[in-house]
Amino acid sequence: MITVALPKGSLLKDTIRMLQGAGLDFSGFLDSSNRQLQILESSGRAKGLLVRAQDVPVYVEYGQAQLGIVGYDVLYEKEPNVAQLADLGFGGCRFSVAVKQDGPYRSALDLPPHCRVASKFVNSARRYFQSIDLPVEIIPLYGSVELGPITGMSEAIVDLVSTGRTLKENNLMELEVLFESTARLVAHPLSYRLNVDNLSEYVDLIRQQLTVAA
Repeated sequence: MITVALPKGSLLKDTIRMLQGAGLDFSGFLDSSNRQLQILESSGRAKGLLVRAQDVPVYVEYGQAQLGIVGYDVLYEKEPNVAQLADLGFGGCRFSVAVKQDGPYRSALDLPPHCRVASKFVNSARRYFQSIDLPVEIIPLYGSVELGPITGMSEAIVDLVSTGRTLKENNLMELEVLFESTARLVAHPLSYRLNVDNLSEYVDLIRQQLTVAA
């Protein structure tokens, strides 16, 4: 029996739909009365774990789940030892640097050296500013990072942007898009290589859906 790590939040519905196309039904996680974080798939061939998106690659890397679905932003931030098998095409958003609209900055290179940048993606933010050779202080925030520039605690933020509405409503604007993020199918490397419990069968069925959609 394989175990699949499913992400809580915005990716869950599309994740369940994708897995249903591979013959794995975890729709019980969508039942508002359900409080279980681990359920048996209806056919009894697989088990599902409902975890925070940031924890999906952790469960896969340590072998508690053989498959998982998670956003590329999490993989980029954590750099886990997992096999990335497919871009699933849903959950699209972008990873951006943003500042106050009425500020003086029109590109990331306009930011002053050693300024403060707030982000919940500390590693990703640091990597980006190192790549443009701009020394900054990264302030870790895990709530509404938009408050960084609003309160004056930081000159900029690095965060995920979907529609951009939250930025606009808080008088912020994007300076740079670092990369686009979508949901990815990941697997435990050794389990995938050894094809534990016919893991490749489920991977192939998921990939077939992508081919049909294309």
